[in-house]
Amino acid sequence: MKTVLSNQTVDNPENMDITLKGHSVMVKGQRATWQRDFNHINVEFGFLGKKQKRLWVDKCWGNRKELATVHTICSHAQNIIKGVTLGFRYKMRSVRAHFPINIVIQGSLIEIRNFWGEKYICRVWMRSGVACSVSQTQKDEVILEGNDIELVSNSAALSQ
Repeated sequence: MKTVLSNQTVDNPENMDITLKGHSVMVKGQRATWQRDFNHINVEFGFLGKKQKRLWVDKCWGNRKELATVHTICSHAQNIIKGVTLGFRYKMRSVRAHFPINIVIQGSLIEIRNFWGEKYICRVWMRSGVACSVSQTQKDEVILEGNDIELVSNSAALSQ
């Protein structure tokens, strides 16, 4: 069964500039400018109000799976807004029982040595836009920071 109309809105903070060009959403914030393209999804975008403080997403005559994309796009927009204002930080700790694990950071490369007592050096390249550093307060902790949650979480997953 198809639903006639499904819509959802995303609030625009005061210090944020959101522009729409077709199905492309561009967000300009304090930390960065980020653009996301939604051409592959058949939805309508627009702004509500005279000051364009709310971004709305509409889907007409969609089934259940197509209507779920409305909430997905709004979640992506909220993550972009949060990323360009605050950023995302992942903290990872190396836990060991017997073999001491050594972590060396060289720019955007993380080298993990002596994992399970192996001689093999595991080299992990961070995604573009992700900065990695060693925590000064906690032992054996690596901090990953960036503006895009997908790149930061993917970098964390690669280094596990």
